[in-house]
Amino acid sequence: MKAEHYVGGVFRSDGASFPLIDPANGAELGTVPEATRETVDDAVVAAKAALKGAWGAAGAEERAAAMRRIADGIQARFEEFVEAEVADTGRPRAFAETVDVPRAAGNFRAYADLLYGRPERAYTTRIPGWSTGTGEALSYTVRRPLGVVAIISPWNLPLLLSTWKIAPALACGNTVVVKPSEETPSTATLLARVIDEAGVPDGVFNLVHGHGAGAAGEFLTGHPGVDAIAFTGESATGTAIMRNAAAHVTPVSFELGGKNPALVFADADLDAAVDGTVRSSFTHSGQICLCTERVYVERPVFDEFVERLAARAKELDGYGPMISAEHRDKVLSYYRLAKEEGATVVAGGGAPTFGDARDGGFYVEPTVLTGLPETARTVREEIFGPVCHVAPFDAEDEAVDLANDSPYGLASTIWTTNLSRAHRVAPRIETGIVWVNCWNLRDLRTPFGGVKASGIGREGGEYSLDFFSEPVNVCIQI
Repeated sequence: MKAEHYVGGVFRSDGASFPLIDPANGAELGTVPEATRETVDDAVVAAKAALKGAWGAAGAEERAAAMRRIADGIQARFEEFVEAEVADTGRPRAFAETVDVPRAAGNFRAYADLLYGRPERAYTTRIPGWSTGTGEALSYTVRRPLGVVAIISPWNLPLLLSTWKIAPALACGNTVVVKPSEETPSTATLLARVIDEAGVPDGVFNLVHGHGAGAAGEFLTGHPGVDAIAFTGESATGTAIMRNAAAHVTPVSFELGGKNPALVFADADLDAAVDGTVRSSFTHSGQICLCTERVYVERPVFDEFVERLAARAKELDGYGPMISAEHRDKVLSYYRLAKEEGATVVAGGGAPTFGDARDGGFYVEPTVLTGLPETARTVREEIFGPVCHVAPFDAEDEAVDLANDSPYGLASTIWTTNLSRAHRVAPRIETGIVWVNCWNLRDLRTPFGGVKASGIGREGGEYSLDFFSEPVNVCIQI
């Protein structure tokens, strides 16, 4: 899939180009156009114009129908989306087939259903007349779109996380300018093809490619014509975007990084806890914001848990590469740092060799560490790789304190067969999401997001509609 901009209903490739690299083998897949400031400006202008056209006049039923056509288009091109996602990210094909592409189509269907089934949620809330002292008045609230929404999506789940924002933004009647990660442009371009074929009016969906600082990302988030920004990515980038947004007091929705804890109590089903931690620490080679990097295990089962987790990590096969050589080198630098800080490496700790084309790719070993103090950088800082540090605890309160002692607060996992403990501990964990005896079990209707350095706001179901629409109160004197 050739990466192209999509601006005002037209595919174009203006701007200098940069190479797109296959992380699985280091080969060049093609080139990507770098959007100029003029490209971004054209996209915002086209999005503004579309608000005044047919899309701006469209009702809930029309928007829902368009979104269902988009979902159908994704399904019709299922294999193309899978191939593009695997090529850009290097992830196992099964992950793209069962998660990325189905959930992307599902996002459009879910918000079409929510919009069509409850149009009043996106439009009105009525309060019966009440006395003002000078007569009766009727108040009601209408929800209107924010306008032009800038959507910045990451490289780790590029299709899924972009549609997670595009779908509710369109459901509320906004227009969008999307900038995917420069590392993963292909499925975004393919999505533009689907939206074009679905007959969505020109300018409703716009796509620009390029880098962040001093490039397309900065041009877009600092543009005075942008009415809201929705971003998923690392916390440092979120801070930079917030500075840009502050100049125009642009509202933001951020889903940022995490240093997610897991608590394993002695009464846990240890088989389930080990299986779950393998998934939560090593899925997509740890390159998911929800992945577990800190594991706290009650002391009576600590040694057995570490032994079993390390054995499973050593057996892992078929895991994907880091997204780039730069990110591989970052993760390996943390592996070296962990040793310098005094960690015991019980599994992994380096870069594998395969004896085939993968040796040109950007792989690191799934790694299990123990023995570090809570003050260690390896324990405090997000690594975003297939690594976790395991430490013991002796009491429930201690476990909660350890989990909460972090600048991040995205997700956490509790493993226990004690129902009272689960209900007692879960609300005390300072994260936006708490899973009990499971991990990454997601219902699209539930709130998704973090606290502290892990984000601002919530996404999912009606929570997304709250961000992507503006409530306006109307009061009529009767």
